Amino acid sequence: MFPHTAKGIVYLNHAAVSPLSSRVLETTVAHLQDRSSGRIETWPDDLNQIDETKRCVQRLINAESHDRIALVGNTSDALNIIAAGLDWKPGDRILLNDLEFPANVYPYYHLKNLGVEIDIIHCPDGRITSESIYAALRPRTRLLALSAVQFLSGYRADLEVLGEICRSRGILFVVDGIQAAGAMRLDVQEMRIDALAAGAPKWQMGPQGIGFLYLTDELQARIHQKYLGWLAVETPWNFFDYDQPLAASARRFEGGTINIPGMWGYYAALTMLLEFGIELIEGHILALTQTLIDEFQNIEGVRIVSPTSLQERAGIVTIQPPEGIDPSAAFESLSSRRITVSLRGGQLRYSPHFCNSVEEMKTAAEATREVFQRTPLSIEGTSTADKP
Repeated sequence: MFPHTAKGIVYLNHAAVSPLSSRVLETTVAHLQDRSSGRIETWPDDLNQIDETKRCVQRLINAESHDRIALVGNTSDALNIIAAGLDWKPGDRILLNDLEFPANVYPYYHLKNLGVEIDIIHCPDGRITSESIYAALRPRTRLLALSAVQFLSGYRADLEVLGEICRSRGILFVVDGIQAAGAMRLDVQEMRIDALAAGAPKWQMGPQGIGFLYLTDELQARIHQKYLGWLAVETPWNFFDYDQPLAASARRFEGGTINIPGMWGYYAALTMLLEFGIELIEGHILALTQTLIDEFQNIEGVRIVSPTSLQERAGIVTIQPPEGIDPSAAFESLSSRRITVSLRGGQLRYSPHFCNSVEEMKTAAEATREVFQRTPLSIEGTSTADKP
């Protein structure tokens, strides 16, 4: 199912990009071959498959309908639809925090030229709790932008509590779900999420250049789109009716032709996840991260940056190497052993998925212990650039 495992690679970097399964590869190649030397005009099947892919996303996040799903190029595209489409007034406030990946920051910072105020919660311990968010709300806070799981610390937000807080105060709750969708249970209805965005390449294990935007019907009615394409209208095949209304569904945000090859691969990835079941996947991932935490706690000098409690962690375990160890050299040593992790800000991030095993966690932890014992001390003043 995952060809990289036959090469002895212990891949623990799903928070960056997941390896493509055989199912994704075969489905995408079959589509491209059909476009190249088969029917060539695959559009009728493509249209049906777009709807089926949206139905898979609907199941993944328990959306009210697949009509609430738009397929987009990436998380940034989805979040910009929300940020740029709302009617902002000078003095309106947006609440962020200093743990966020830039994709969940820049669409909102860009609104400063409209007089929108950005409030930032500082989180020195890598945790962004519901208590700290509640305390930071202001009378003119209109939107809370938050990642379901933080990309570096791996902290998992209590979305259900936060959704209730936002709904009770009339605040839009917009969630960047890219580090959770496909790995952790997401229920947009139960969690009262107004909009959820997630690209496919990470935990959803799909191709790059495809992802989804979910938004409620109520929020959609408040969005004034900044751009339109021919597929955004109610009956796009009625080419010369230029005065027709926009599509009632979230399809209006797709504009023109989406990434069709990516969509076929995305569908294949989603069906695989749904067949295993997100509850089962989440349970396995939490068991894997617990194993990593247990092992790292026994390595002298290592500081675990990620939360260790079950309620606050997800699929990411980030550690600070022992004092004096060059993180870049440690990263390179692990890579030479075919153990793929991520180097972020001088810290090592491990992010296993359901295709990994407990044995691989122990192998990675033991290799990390050995690498720290053999890695030369860092030289003061030298830089350790992050790796992708």
